Order: sequence, then C-alpha cells, then structure tokens
Amino acid sequence: MSKNHCVSEEEPPGSTKRRKRIVVVDDHPLVLEGLVSLIRATPDLTVTGQAGCADEVWQLLETETPDLLLLDLSLPGINGIELIKDVNARYPRLRILVLSMHEESVYTERVLRAGACGYIMKHEPGSRIVEAARCVLRGELYVSPAVAALLVKKHVDGKPSEGCDDIGQLSDRELQVFTCLGDGLSSQEIAAQFGLSIKTVHTHREHIKRKLGIRNASNLVHYATQWSQAQRRQGA
Repeated sequence: MSKNHCVSEEEPPGSTKRRKRIVVVDDHPLVLEGLVSLIRATPDLTVTGQAGCADEVWQLLETETPDLLLLDLSLPGINGIELIKDVNARYPRLRILVLSMHEESVYTERVLRAGACGYIMKHEPGSRIVEAARCVLRGELYVSPAVAALLVKKHVDGKPSEGCDDIGQLSDRELQVFTCLGDGLSSQEIAAQFGLSIKTVHTHREHIKRKLGIRNASNLVHYATQWSQAQRRQGA
C-alpha cells in the first residue's frame, strides 16, 4: 500500500485512454514551469493551461473546463479559499487539488470544506504530486497520512485533536484577518480588502485573541507576524 492516504493505480503501458487535462496555477514562474514539465512528462496527464493569478484562471475556465485544477493556495489579490469556493460554485464537477507551502494541519480541512478534493505540500517529491493528482482524478480525496489521522481523531472526539496547531481553532474569516495582521495590514486595510466594517474586524480580532490566549493587540500582531514569517520560510 502507498505511504499516502490514497492508493495510486498506474495506467497500463500503451493505454489508449484520453490523457486527463490539467490547468496549473501558481504565481511563481519557476514553480509553474516545474509543475508543467512534471505533468507533461507523465503519460496519462497533460497540461491544457497555466495561470499565475485568479483572472487568468477564470479566462481559461471560460474557454474549456479541464479535468483538474492544480491550485496554489497563495495567489496575488485573492484569498485562495475564497477562490476555491467561487470555482466550485461555478464549476461543481471540476476537481481541485491544492498544492501549497502552508501548514497542512491548518489548511487541509478548510480547503476540503471549500470544495477542493485534496491538499499536498509543495515540498513533496514530484512522484507524490502525480500520485495525488491521479487520486483526485479518480474521484477520491487526497490528504497526507498525518492529516488523515488528525481528521479521524477530530471526528471521533468531536473536537480538535492534540496534534493541531492553535491556529486551527480559527474560523476561515478569522484566519484571513490573522494572516493579514501578520502581513502588516491595519484593521482599516483589512476591512477594505474583505468588504467588512471596522467593527467587524475588531470583533474578529477579539475572537482571535481569546482563542489563542493572547492578552493585547500588540502581542496579537507580534504573534501573527511571527507566524506569517514562518509560513514564508516554509515556502522558501
């Protein structure tokens, strides 16, 4: 059995099946080029489009719907989870596999709730990424064994498991606000970005402080900044 939470089935040599069509989305040109080369070297998969931002994704999908969207969670100008929700609403039959640098224990369940079918970290080898793509294309969900264990434990216990980071307690909107704080945005800027009132942003900040056990605003910003920097280092 595979070491991952999905068993891959290789296409037999000489198969005449149509190659599965994939659109690859990443705002880093070198990463995008590497993913495209990886998929094009795989006999049962092909790349029908590539994009570096949400606008390009929509343009490609209006032309032709692929079998799979291989999506980076961090794109300029839009929250990745919101993009997944929007794509899933307009193209419910399109399978989405998220490939990200962000901590899987925090984001996997969120992207699955949003409508994605799998989550894999960018540091995984190419063979693992291909395996995840095939898994999702077969109609299955793909997560790592570690995350699968956490999700099962959470379901059984009815509460977050001990292996989850405290950040995992935050709602999707609270995580967005927390991430923006870590990126140096003020409450006014966060409100403008998400179309919220300042009062709502302040309410989210209070909820975040309570859930993370943080006493004051300055400590919240400091913690958010450290977390954001750690996330960027993971993707370096």
